[in-house]
Amino acid sequence: MSDAVLITADRAIVSAGARGPTAILAVDGEIVLVGDPATVAADPRAAAARKIDWSRRAMVPGTVNTHNHSFQSLLRGIGDDLPFLEWRDRALYRYSPRLGAEDMATAALFAFGEMLLHGVTTVCDFYYLNAQGNDNASATIEAARRLGIRMVMARCFYDWEGAPASYRETIPQAVANYEALHKRYRDKSRHMTTVQPAPHSQHGATPAMIEAGAGCARDAGEPWHIHLAEEKYQVDQSLSRFGKRPIHAVADLQVDMASMIAVHGCWFDESERALLADRGGSLAYCPGSNMFLGDGVTDLVDLVARGVRVGLGTDGGCSNNRVSVFDEMRAAALLQKVHRTDGQAISAETCFALGTATAGEVLRLPIGQIAPGYRCDVVAVDLDDPSLWPVQALEKNVVYALSSRAITDVVVDGQEVVAARRLCNVHLDEIQARVASLTRDWTRD
Repeated sequence: MSDAVLITADRAIVSAGARGPTAILAVDGEIVLVGDPATVAADPRAAAARKIDWSRRAMVPGTVNTHNHSFQSLLRGIGDDLPFLEWRDRALYRYSPRLGAEDMATAALFAFGEMLLHGVTTVCDFYYLNAQGNDNASATIEAARRLGIRMVMARCFYDWEGAPASYRETIPQAVANYEALHKRYRDKSRHMTTVQPAPHSQHGATPAMIEAGAGCARDAGEPWHIHLAEEKYQVDQSLSRFGKRPIHAVADLQVDMASMIAVHGCWFDESERALLADRGGSLAYCPGSNMFLGDGVTDLVDLVARGVRVGLGTDGGCSNNRVSVFDEMRAAALLQKVHRTDGQAISAETCFALGTATAGEVLRLPIGQIAPGYRCDVVAVDLDDPSLWPVQALEKNVVYALSSRAITDVVVDGQEVVAARRLCNVHLDEIQARVASLTRDWTRD
């Protein structure tokens, strides 16, 4: 039997822009009709649908977080205000190796629960604490399912000997574990769980490991993820090891760059941006994290002008410390404007798309738009919240002024997961207690 839901709101941001009173009808999690409330309500399929009334609220697409490391939320505050390599060694490498599957579930409930409260309906978790198996990744996926958030598990391929043992695998291990995880969670009907390969980086994965990850992506029909040129030293390493800058070095490998999602790209030069565009690659852009760690400034304006698909990401909870893609929209716009000393460098509308529709395209999922054929992932924002006044400038206010307190309700795949500012499926008190117990003795000293 089909599950239908009818959602009405006083205003909405749909694919054509902001509009007045709007209703959507979704069947089995897919939007089938968008229009004025009377017309949508008259559709025969609406008669038996569940009704959700968002009076005095605006309906906006759920945001899409294209890059995160969920376990890092446990480390929030531990490595703040440190240089990148010291942050890595004193926070990540110090605490992450001790985490097991139950701890990963706690981290996921924490990170993803907070994201839902901030209007994130899809998250891509770039996941490298695999301990030569899939127990940790499975625990993270099951936590996401419990909360009701849509998830991409970007399972890491990592063989750098300088990393903790729990990060590392041989190529045969990584391939076998990826294939098993992908087979277990393959979900092409509702797209609630997707498993994609993620060779860590040029320093975290050998060229053969990168090729193995890209090969798994080809065989599975998925994109693949890789950190590239986040820090200047990583460009220097690439030049030293391979004689070429990062994008050019990766292009020399047996990989399909059209299915590649590069992460960060702060230090891409013009030739790399041109090659990424020419080969059809995408970028996960994390402006908040790049500023937090002092990485550098990705030339977003040039990448967008060249036609590169870009999606916003928050990165980890200890390398940004916030989990809101709405925050990243604002950060992306302001960082590009000040970097170019040009207030017209990029628009609010473009940055809104980077956190919704274009981000969905990056992950190759039917998400990020309020339109027929897309999954029913929508967020209600309170029109009585002063951060959205005056409401005539709704789309710009969502990007530049939105307060998290204005986010009242969240629906993922047609199911309510946040109602009246509370998680529907997990009590926040449970998450708080689990996090407090796990991190009680953690310090930055």
